[in-house]
Amino acid sequence: MNYVWAFVIGGAVCGVVQIFMDKTKLQPGRIMVLLVMFGSLLSALGWYKPFMEFAGAGATVPLLGFGHVLYDGVKSAVKESGFLGLFLGGLKAGALGTSAALIFSYIASWIFKPKMK
Repeated sequence: MNYVWAFVIGGAVCGVVQIFMDKTKLQPGRIMVLLVMFGSLLSALGWYKPFMEFAGAGATVPLLGFGHVLYDGVKSAVKESGFLGLFLGGLKAGALGTSAALIFSYIASWIFKPKMK
């Protein structure tokens, strides 16, 4: 049953985003920033973890999950380092995912030989 909820919740989030892209004049970059901010807001309110337990992988749709990771990283780094944690926490927490995305996309560019249009 977890797979069903992950599919439904993840699909619903992606569907809402697609509606925003089609029905508003917001550019995709701004919608992506809104998703990261919404993930951070859910974390700040304490609602993201129950949402993640209910929806499983569907809640970790990349940008919502990235906002949660940034918030958690900053929160823990501020506890450890004080004011400097504001700058260090998000970078440390999101470094693995960002690095993996860059490395795997670079490898994919070797395999598939992209062409500029």
